[in-house]
Amino acid sequence: MPTTSTSADSEHGGGPIVPPASGAVTFFDGVTNRKHTVTLRLGGPTLDIFEDGQGIASWPYADIRLAAGGMDVLRLSCTSTLPLARLEVRDEILKQDIIGRCGQLKPQRRTSANEIWRVVGWSFAAIASIALVTLYGVPFAAERLAPLIPQSFENRLGDMADNQVRAVFGGKECTSPAGVAAFQKLVDNLRAAGGLNTTVKAAVLGADIPNAFALPGGKVYLFDPLLQRAETPDELAGVLAHELGHVSHRDHMRGMIQNGGTSFLVGLLFGDVTGAGAAVFATRSLLDASYSRDAETQADQFAIDVMYKLGRSPKPLGEFLFRITGKSGGRAIGILASHPMTEDRREMTRRADRPITGPELLTAEEWRALKAICRR
Repeated sequence: MPTTSTSADSEHGGGPIVPPASGAVTFFDGVTNRKHTVTLRLGGPTLDIFEDGQGIASWPYADIRLAAGGMDVLRLSCTSTLPLARLEVRDEILKQDIIGRCGQLKPQRRTSANEIWRVVGWSFAAIASIALVTLYGVPFAAERLAPLIPQSFENRLGDMADNQVRAVFGGKECTSPAGVAAFQKLVDNLRAAGGLNTTVKAAVLGADIPNAFALPGGKVYLFDPLLQRAETPDELAGVLAHELGHVSHRDHMRGMIQNGGTSFLVGLLFGDVTGAGAAVFATRSLLDASYSRDAETQADQFAIDVMYKLGRSPKPLGEFLFRITGKSGGRAIGILASHPMTEDRREMTRRADRPITGPELLTAEEWRALKAICRR
């Protein structure tokens, strides 16, 4: 590249001033936004910047750093001058000359294909890591954290969700005295056989869908449409025992932790969540949750064990829920939306069938009273 000397050479000493091609070197002084078209002198310990033959700045090579710039611009800053001062060089030969003199600058190079594939590989590894944490790490943490949550807190969570559940489903509690007595008798027998130490508060609601579910703290709800579809007390007992299995295993707490409720639980424990917001969050988490395959299997096994202890067969549980599935045209509604009764699970209850050795769970009169619990 051609170089020329001006009168500034004698004034400043060092190498010649390098006149760039038109617009090849611009300078911003860091005080104003004015763009200066400048020339450079590359010599001695500093890079000297001239405008109209007058020296306006000198940058020590050791203090020159790369600043953010485009592909065709070498944008430089200097640590010993104003922070916003910038020098922009577009001439390719001049770029290489400056880079060769500045020990802190590395030649710009294109990203190689190997580097691109390395980035792609690390990206896939990161995605795989997130997937593994989601599939295995979070469930593992939930399994360990759920038993550590105090029972008093779980009861509090169930209390908050109670009114929201009733509002969501629009069902009033059925209170026919004879029906309530029969229902409580059935629930108490199941609770005792399951060895639940917590108090179970059960109720029948007059909602419009066939459903049954449990809330934290031992709250169990049975909706009247599901009650009406049960043909025997044993069918209904199997469903209730399954729900008590979720209560016993604290599956709701595990589900809330897995679904991102950890921060909510911690906040609620330390009083950082408002009551209304907590109730809405808890209710949505509980009602939208679907249990894992392992949780469903464990609840099924709990129901089987309870029925065995009462001298009854668990087979009616599978037959009842599978019968509802058939009558619903294969669509999962109510309890089946979160408790899908697959053929495998139905077969499990069939294999668990045993001769009946215990007394009837309810008398014929009690069963009729229970079926009429919502009719006063």
